[in-house]
Amino acid sequence: MSSGSFTLADWLQQWLDVGAGEPAYRQLYRLIRDAILGNRLAAGDRLPSSRALATDLSIARNTVLQVYEQLEIEGYVTAATGRGTFVVDISQDMPDAVAAAPAGAPPSQAPVLGLSPRGRKLIDRAGFSNRQWGAFMPGVPDVAEFPYKAWNRIQGRHWRRSPTELLTYAPAGGYEPLRHEVANYLNSARSVNGAAGQVVMTTGIHQAVDVATRLLCQSGDLVWIEEPSYWGVRNLLLSSGLKVVSVPVDDEGMCLPAADLSRPPRLIVVSPSHQYPLGMVMSLARRRMLLEYARQHGCWILEDDYDSEFRYGSRPLPSLQGLDESGLVLYAGSFSKTLFPGLRVGYLVVPERLAGAFAVAVAELYREGQLITQSILAEFIREGHLSSHVRRVRNLYAERRVTMIAAIERHFGDSLEIYGGQAGLHLVLGLPPHVDDVRVTREAFVRGVVARSLSRYYMKRECVMQGLLLGYAPVPIERIDAAFDVLATVIRRHVRGEIT
Repeated sequence: MSSGSFTLADWLQQWLDVGAGEPAYRQLYRLIRDAILGNRLAAGDRLPSSRALATDLSIARNTVLQVYEQLEIEGYVTAATGRGTFVVDISQDMPDAVAAAPAGAPPSQAPVLGLSPRGRKLIDRAGFSNRQWGAFMPGVPDVAEFPYKAWNRIQGRHWRRSPTELLTYAPAGGYEPLRHEVANYLNSARSVNGAAGQVVMTTGIHQAVDVATRLLCQSGDLVWIEEPSYWGVRNLLLSSGLKVVSVPVDDEGMCLPAADLSRPPRLIVVSPSHQYPLGMVMSLARRRMLLEYARQHGCWILEDDYDSEFRYGSRPLPSLQGLDESGLVLYAGSFSKTLFPGLRVGYLVVPERLAGAFAVAVAELYREGQLITQSILAEFIREGHLSSHVRRVRNLYAERRVTMIAAIERHFGDSLEIYGGQAGLHLVLGLPPHVDDVRVTREAFVRGVVARSLSRYYMKRECVMQGLLLGYAPVPIERIDAAFDVLATVIRRHVRGEIT
């Protein structure tokens, strides 16, 4: 059938390619649909019979019947027995801006859409790795040491109670008994000041930073972060449209930038108890200076306290939040390092005046659940399992740290500097400036050893140091030497320039 100079069978023959990768059914359906949408076929036009169209196109009649049936289901055509198949008037369903293409034009193709500039920047900066375990993956605990029996015993009790009320969405702020246990734990272990009502349960540091920036910052606001800093938080801030300024650190932590003090940021993100990734501890004098600056200029401070429970040779230092008398510090932490990353339970302790807003925001933005998990965790903490587990693995990680340092010294003596070896789950092994740490990590990965390149944690090229983040926590002592032997071989090749 034709509409003006347009003949459907002739037009289809131009564009149908039965030898293409796309099935003939899909091609024919798309072509006829586009002809209707582009007004090449007008309302009321009669389509060729299935037998005639199949003959003209040299395809199976069943293919045409299947296409006609699909078009009828979707409302593009209507069929009447003995009369034929006719195009339906869909003009009332089309946007006014849709215009007919010239009769000889090829079938319309939707524009190829891609990521937004913001989305592309996020993906290009991504530091995520699919491998999250083994020597020497930094930032992960030894999940094999998790007290499964205690957890399973508590979990079994919960499920035997038929906990219907725990299988729905979480209330604003999270499971109330867990918020109470977290507040008590942080008060005793980290000197954090805050009642249960100030604790907002999250899925971890990333979500805590996300909700904090959504509620406290506008696009374009100035945010200070440490240089170097954790790539995950940095990329989250950049993708939120914030103007991120990296502030160098020294042996006492973040150095307040003299040149920028007259332009105070809206938010300052710091890891004072164990700077990530270099590992220094912010001095008391620097902490007081930072708090006073925030008080005078009305800046928020987000304290990332990701693994401060693990300090070797001395007690963990009190939190920055515990020193805050102005209610400007938000304290973020999680159970990813103390228990296991897959738990995906964290917390944000906020000033009392913000508690209600943050609880509502988390519920509104993320529709939190995990009530059954939060309930198990609350009982796990209340029975003392968290504290005893942390004490036990702290001793275990301390032994692995000593073994790791000994392996480094056995291969390199004191020729390579070690940073941040007094706390946490990793240390940083410095490399000479001429060594490309990214290439080192790639070659090591091929040989079965994981490490992260220190240079990837910097924003400013002029500040970059070469080095490797080496996690010792997930590696049994008896495997550390053999794994480091492999890594040392790679390092030597790059130090000596024996690479292509």
